[in-house]
Amino acid sequence: MRKLTTLVVLVLLPLSAAMGGDWPSFRGPYGNGFASDSKAPIVWSAEQNILWKTALPRPGNGGPIVSAGRVFVTSAQDEHGRQRSLFCLDAKSGNVLWVRTVEIDEEMPTHETNPYCGSTPVCDGQRVFVWHGSAGLYCYDLQGKKLWVRDLGEFRHMWGYGTSPILYEDSVILHSGPGKRIVLTAVNSATGERIWEQEEPVSGDGEQRDDESPHGSWSTPSMVRVGDQHQLIVVMPTRVNAYHPSTGELIWWCSGLRHKRGDLAYSSAIVSEKLCFVTGGYKGPSMAIRLGGAGDLSESEHLLWRQEENPQSIGTGVIVDGVIYRPNAGPGTIDCIDSETGDILWSDRAVGGNHWSSMVSVGGLLYATNQDGTTSVFRPNKQQFESVAVNTLGEPTNATPAIAGEHIFIRTNQHLVCIGD
Repeated sequence: MRKLTTLVVLVLLPLSAAMGGDWPSFRGPYGNGFASDSKAPIVWSAEQNILWKTALPRPGNGGPIVSAGRVFVTSAQDEHGRQRSLFCLDAKSGNVLWVRTVEIDEEMPTHETNPYCGSTPVCDGQRVFVWHGSAGLYCYDLQGKKLWVRDLGEFRHMWGYGTSPILYEDSVILHSGPGKRIVLTAVNSATGERIWEQEEPVSGDGEQRDDESPHGSWSTPSMVRVGDQHQLIVVMPTRVNAYHPSTGELIWWCSGLRHKRGDLAYSSAIVSEKLCFVTGGYKGPSMAIRLGGAGDLSESEHLLWRQEENPQSIGTGVIVDGVIYRPNAGPGTIDCIDSETGDILWSDRAVGGNHWSSMVSVGGLLYATNQDGTTSVFRPNKQQFESVAVNTLGEPTNATPAIAGEHIFIRTNQHLVCIGD
């Protein structure tokens, strides 16, 4: 396991603004669910190994990030989402250092399972960036001074928003949507000025395609190095796209996510140096695409396999030694999948409950948190599900945990919790 983790770090390290022990973005310092720490707590409960617990005003699906001794997390201040805030807390004590709130003049639609402020911030160690949907993309320094704001337009969808910004070199990249306009944008991290923009074609009115089936993508981009080239991979409603992160130029695309129940994507692409694995939303198709191609790969040999129907996929899994571990949101199982063939090696109910948060990995172990706030710690093993520990906080959550400084930070519907031995 240690060998594989090192390989992943070497492949993805140039993309990250991570410092030792930080978790500066959605799915960690490398954007793949792996922590830079070598260990983290394995056992905890609502009373055991809780270092601090800080109340948050509203539930939210956006996860915490950790950088420069601070924890950042978003939360709406009111039930209508008109006041959207970025909280900065001290990582050691949980004390709130500052809060920055923006206001939007109307109540935007969303779904009850997707409260406002479902986006995870990102930090480069000097600045923190947060997307508040139609309220804009904001940049603050670590003391909370607003440096710039970028108005990207209105994003209106019956199920709300939920993608998260990522960093690449001197740019902030955001897949914004869903709605009538789906845009992949890169802006200068120091000034907010636009570097490039790519718009994805939208079917129907942005919420539903022409046959009234749902349409939209809430997938955060993934980054991977293919040879000497970085590629930005985004799961769109009907296809998977790969872009040059410096220019926005489309490198390749692969159709196949459209299915009879809708055009939907929730989870992010799971990438290694060799392939890209995706699962469509609402029990949509899963596909594996071998990297290294160009242009339309939909009917090419680069499409290794496609499975038409799968469990509901919202949280994103990880890949270890060519094996994919996927958390499912209905039924609430964990799947072990051979990435080369698509074969399900095993599927286990684990602790039960549906998984909306993404899987994380530290110290050779995998952590999968379900909506009940119970985290299953297990060992990657393609032969069988190998449980190590089951930990229950007793508070529901849809957010992805952060691992930093040998601590685990979990955002529940009521609190931000720090777990440590």
